[in-house]
Amino acid sequence: MATVDDLKFQEFDDAANLLAANPDATTISIDEPAEIPKNQHGRLQESGREEDDELLGTDDSDKTELLAGQKKSAPFWTFEYYQTFFDVDTYQVLDRIKGSVFPVPGKNFVRLYIRSNPDLYGPFWICATLVFTIAVSGNLSNFFIHLGKPTYHYVPEFRKVSIAATAIYAYAWLVPLALWGFLMWRNSKVMNIVSYSFLEIVCVYGYSLFIYIPTAILWIIPQKVVRWVLMMFSLCLSGSVLVMTFWPAVRDDNRRIALATVGTIVLLHALLAVGCLAYFFDAPELDFPAPIIPAHNGTVNKITMPVSPSAQ
Repeated sequence: MATVDDLKFQEFDDAANLLAANPDATTISIDEPAEIPKNQHGRLQESGREEDDELLGTDDSDKTELLAGQKKSAPFWTFEYYQTFFDVDTYQVLDRIKGSVFPVPGKNFVRLYIRSNPDLYGPFWICATLVFTIAVSGNLSNFFIHLGKPTYHYVPEFRKVSIAATAIYAYAWLVPLALWGFLMWRNSKVMNIVSYSFLEIVCVYGYSLFIYIPTAILWIIPQKVVRWVLMMFSLCLSGSVLVMTFWPAVRDDNRRIALATVGTIVLLHALLAVGCLAYFFDAPELDFPAPIIPAHNGTVNKITMPVSPSAQ
C-alpha cells in the first residue's frame, strides 16, 4: 500500500537539470494564471504606439525630418546631389500613387507618404505620361468623332504634345513655387503656420495629377456629358488631396487669407483640368473653304473641309 510520501509531488531530475542549465527560462505555475512578461508587454505597447504615430503623422515624422536635415548633403553642382531626389523604390511610388487616388479623409498626404523621403521620380514621370496621354487621346478622340465623314481628312496634330507639356510642367513647377514662396512669407508673419519644403509641395502636386492619366484615356469616349462627369470626379479626388494637405498649413492664419489660399489652389487645379478637356477634346469644329481647284472642263471645284482651330 502506498505511503503518504509517495503521494506528494516531486521534482524530476530532468526538470531540475534544465532549470540549472537555463536559469532565465520562463516557468508557469499551475496555481498562478499565465501572464505576459512585462518586457514583452512593454514592447507590444511601444510597437502599437509607433504604428499609431506613423498612421496619424505625429511628431515622429518631424523627428525623422530633423535627423534627415542633419545629414551631410553633396554640393548642388554634383550628380550625387540630384541623385537623392530620385532615390525611391517602386513600392514607395506605388504607395504614394495609391494615396493620391484614394485619399484618406483627415490625413495629411505629406506626413503619411512624402516627408520621410520626398522624390522627383514619381512627379516627373507622372507629368510625362500625362502629357503623351492627353496628346494621343486628343488626336484619337478627334479621329473617332469624324470617322466615316467623307469630307474629313485626318491629320495628326503633333504640336499638341508640346502644348500639353508646356501647360502641365508649368503647372507642376510654377504653382508649387508660388505656393512655397507664399507659405514662407506667411510663416514669417504667423509663427504657427505649418511649413512645407519646395520639394514636398512639388511632390504633392505631381502625384495629385496621376488620376488624370486614366481619365484622359476615358475622354476618348465621344460623349461630352461622360467626359465632363469624369473630369469632375477626377477633380474632386485630386483636389481633395491638395486641400487636406495645405489646409493645415494655413488654417492658423487669418480666416480670409486661409480660405482665399485654399480657394486659389482649387481654382488653379480646376482650370488645368477644364482647359485640357476643352482644348484637346472639346475644341469646336469650323468649316474652312479649301483652295479652288480648276477642272479640265473649265468649271471650278470648291471643297469645304472641317478643320479644328488647333490644327491651324
